[in-house]
Amino acid sequence: MVQFGTAGIRGSVADHVRPALALSVGEAVGRLVVETTDSRESAPEIVIGRDGRTTGPALAAALEAGVAAAGCRPVRIGQVPTPTLAFASRGRHGLMVTASHNPPTDNGIKCFVDGQEFDSDRESRIEQYVADNRPPADWDNWESSSTTDPLPAYRQAVVKYARQFGSDCDGLRVAVDCGNGMAAMATPQVLRELGADAIAFNATVDGHFPARPSKPTPETLAEFRTVVDDGEFAFGIAHDGDADRIVILDGDGQIVHEDTVLAILAGYYTRQYVDGQNGGDRDAGDAADPVVITTPNASGRVDEQVTAAGGRIERVQLGGLHEGIAAVGADEQVVFAAEPWKHIHPEFGTWTDGITSAAVLSRLVANEGLAALREPITERPYRKVSVDCPDAAKAAAMEQLETELPEAFPDADVSVDHGVRLTFEDASWLLVRPSGTEPYIRLYAESDSVDAVVETATTLIEQVVDA
Repeated sequence: MVQFGTAGIRGSVADHVRPALALSVGEAVGRLVVETTDSRESAPEIVIGRDGRTTGPALAAALEAGVAAAGCRPVRIGQVPTPTLAFASRGRHGLMVTASHNPPTDNGIKCFVDGQEFDSDRESRIEQYVADNRPPADWDNWESSSTTDPLPAYRQAVVKYARQFGSDCDGLRVAVDCGNGMAAMATPQVLRELGADAIAFNATVDGHFPARPSKPTPETLAEFRTVVDDGEFAFGIAHDGDADRIVILDGDGQIVHEDTVLAILAGYYTRQYVDGQNGGDRDAGDAADPVVITTPNASGRVDEQVTAAGGRIERVQLGGLHEGIAAVGADEQVVFAAEPWKHIHPEFGTWTDGITSAAVLSRLVANEGLAALREPITERPYRKVSVDCPDAAKAAAMEQLETELPEAFPDADVSVDHGVRLTFEDASWLLVRPSGTEPYIRLYAESDSVDAVVETATTLIEQVVDA
């Protein structure tokens, strides 16, 4: 059975993401490409990449076989960061074998078209094609594979894009924790090309992730944090296994909250767009209004920065950034899209790209310093709580909470588009939503009185679940 989650297909290679599944997904994607290609002078191409996981070569080979049997030409690009695969999929389709930040026992498949992850409609069609188990293309339409290396072109494109912003990185000392992942093939090289003194750590690609777990967290980055603190670095960068995520550390080795990083970039892109279009006067000219797409669990500090810069925020469900970008009207311009740790730079590409974030942030830090970038951002205390709730009880609980949470916080503005989000006058906020992958109801809160807010909300959620 094939089922897409919020970021492609992902799971254990022992009982889920096996070569048979990859074969069927490759054939289904190939069939979709053939059926949606209007004219064919030659076989449509599908680029296939993989991260450094030990199980990657076998799964990529299975994808290649399925793609070829569907009548498409597989184009092998080998080990690359996920943003590089997305870059290579422009004008065609792409398949990336990666489990991102999951443990080494897992793997997964991400599907791209023209640089963008598949939307829910395409994912549903792939699931249906696999379930139908239709025969492959006629034997004389099976294709052979080719190889190419898009990594040098991708790195140069990132460098060219980042040079629009901030200042030269000459003399900027940056620590980069590649986590034995694919960032080792791109982030240090890009930063050095920009002039930075980029010192790479854990830069040997190894699918066992011996240096630390693939997911960069305060706990898994403990050793790296000490290195940054001791090394007189301007700041530090850490990536996950496929380099689509980024974590930022200050010069003291302290992790900068992911929403603060998001707010820095969102505010900066909005100001750049506004100033570039009509000198900062949004009443002048016919330029589209700037929009930042983010998710319900993103902080109010992002709203504050974007609104102050002359833009607006649009929130979409987790995993829905691409669909949110597509839904924006013709009189608006998406200048940035992000959920915590994952950033899309629309002017550069429509994919999540931690390497491009590293390059742009390095230029901004070189220009202003990290402390100055953070200074205008209000960082309130933040809490995240998971309340046990069986999957079967989630819908009824959330329906009841849509009424009872606003009653408990009568002064808040209420949105129920993606869970229950309450926003208070001082831009503090509370979000309650069901987990899409685990038996929990998630609670997020940011407030100067966060303990009291969390206690009230948690008690109410537990009462509703237990009722």
